[in-house]
Parts: sequence; structure tokens; C-alpha cells
Amino acid sequence: MSERTEPSAYAQAGVDIEAGDKAVQLMKQWVKRTERSEVIGGIGGFAGLFDASKIARLHHPVLATSTDGVGTKVAIAQAMDIHDTIGFDLMGMLVDDLVVTGAEPLWVTDYIACGKVVPERIAAIVKGIADACVVAGCALLGGEVAEHPGLLGPDEYDVAGATTGVVEHDAMLGPDRVRTGDVAVAMASSGLHSNGYSLVRQVLLTDAGWALDREVPELGRTLGAELLEPTKVYALDCLALIEAYEVHAMSHITGGGLANNLTRVVPDGVTVRVDRASWQPAAIFRLVQEVGGISRPDIEATLNQGVGMVALLPADQADGAIELLGRRGIRSWVCGEVAGAGDPRAPGAVELVGSHS
Repeated sequence: MSERTEPSAYAQAGVDIEAGDKAVQLMKQWVKRTERSEVIGGIGGFAGLFDASKIARLHHPVLATSTDGVGTKVAIAQAMDIHDTIGFDLMGMLVDDLVVTGAEPLWVTDYIACGKVVPERIAAIVKGIADACVVAGCALLGGEVAEHPGLLGPDEYDVAGATTGVVEHDAMLGPDRVRTGDVAVAMASSGLHSNGYSLVRQVLLTDAGWALDREVPELGRTLGAELLEPTKVYALDCLALIEAYEVHAMSHITGGGLANNLTRVVPDGVTVRVDRASWQPAAIFRLVQEVGGISRPDIEATLNQGVGMVALLPADQADGAIELLGRRGIRSWVCGEVAGAGDPRAPGAVELVGSHS
């Protein structure tokens, strides 16, 4: 008589250890692709190890770190059952916050919380993260997949992560380097990136009742395809720009929009005037504003409006910077200039002037 195999008590509680093990096996090939020469060991250890001797050779190394998540964009991925792009969104939020300090991203760790471990789904998420790590030049050094039955639904998950990088102390970028006469070079976003999705979902999905498979002529594709467009990862492009030109400061345009984020790198007594006429936001931004009846100040304080990154640098270097970025596939343009505010004690500010053409 054969012995009946009972599921473990943990499995009966909703945690599937075998599914977790399978997910790890499926993701190994993707994690392997991200390895840098400094990585010691491989996936499966208690901690990721990174040889710091290269860092030690810097004269005055400064470590930089950033922690972030993707926000409610994961709801779009879940609804469409497409999970291999959300990793680019996570990486964009992480490494592009890091690189604006001048730091080179070294490694990333991720955290995936889910209601049920579906190995293929988890592996797809990690594949996206790993693909973006390759684009950013950093290692996926470790991570965690946590199954939370009863807290999250079977098809629900959230994704977060942290990254660490290094920069020579004398090479750090920031407000103290910005000078009157500098210009602002904007780098085009790939779309909404990973911010403002609570507003976008409310306006287009809930209030307007649009389906994700709706063909939207203004977008030239379905609404879901537009909303799931991966975040642009600028890290290596920014590092190339920093290497070639005298970049004074950079701003990653995320939640809060262009003015609020650019203000973070503007010193006291200085104003950056950004001319809206220098670019035309993509159709998705106009669509959200028009369908939702949202005011210009409100939309500009929520969405990136077509600008994903801004570099402040001397005016005579702008043409070269734009040419370099163009060779790397980044559309860029001069969107504004740095001017004195009159009162040197006044907080740094950003003024949006003019209108989009």
C-alpha cells in the first residue's frame, strides 16, 4: 500500500517552497548575465559579495545609495499579464536617481512580494531587472522573493529594490557647481516612466472607463501598450556625458514633475528658466490632461511631460553634449538657462515659461 503524501503545513498555509525553488532556478540564467568582474560567488548565498578593491583605489571614494519601487504601474503589468518590462521601471527609478550624483552604479538588490509564487512570472520580472542591469552596467547582486498569502492576491505583487554606486569625492555633482549662464539640456523620456500612475489609472481607466486593449489613434497603439512602455534607463548615457563634458548637476525627472525635481539641484540665488516652446510633450500627456480636465500646473506637478533627465552645464558645451547623446540614441535639446535670481539669499527656483508648440 503506497504512503499518501500530505502537503506540508507551510504549503497548506499558502507558502509554496517548491515553487520558490523553481523560480530561483529559472532566474539564474538572467542574473548570470549581469555579473561584473567584482562579483564573488553566485546566486543562492546568504549575501551578495562584491570585491571592493577597485573602489579602494579611488583617491576619496564616496558611496551612493538609492532605494525605490515601481508604484502602481505594477497594476498595469498584472492586468495585461506582461511581467518582463517592469524591471526596467524599477531600474530606471534606482540607478537614474543614483547617477545624478555622478556615481557609477555598481550593484542592485531587488525585493519582490507576491500573493503566490508563480515561477514563470517571478522569472519574467527578474529577467526584466537583469536586462536593465546590463543596460545600466551594474550587477544584480541579490534579492528576495517573499510570498504573502492572505496579504496579497494570487496574481498581485509589488517590486522594490536598492542600488549602490561610487563616485570620486571631487567629481560629485550638485547645486554647488551650478553657475549663472549654464544651460539646461533635457533628455526625452520614453513616456510616463513610473510616476503618476495613480492619476493616469483614475482618469483613463476608472473615470473614462477605457479598456487596456482599446486602440487609441493618438497613441498609435493600445492604451495598455502605452501605459506599459518601459522607463528609459539613462545611467551609462549620463556617465558618458559626465566623462566628456563639464556637467555641473543633473536632475532625474520623476514624481513631482520637471520643476519640482530640477529645483533640487538649483542653488540659492539662482533661477532656471525652462521654455516650454522648446519641446512638445508626447500624446499620452496631452491625452491624460484633456480627458481628465486637469490644469496645466497640476499636470506639470505630476507627470514628466516628456523630459526624463536634465543636465546643467556650460552653454558652450551644449551642442557637443546633444551630439554625444544623439549618438547614444537619446534625443536631447536645450530647454532652458540658468540666471541670477536677484536676491542671493532667495531659494533656488525653476520657472516654466512660454507654451508648448
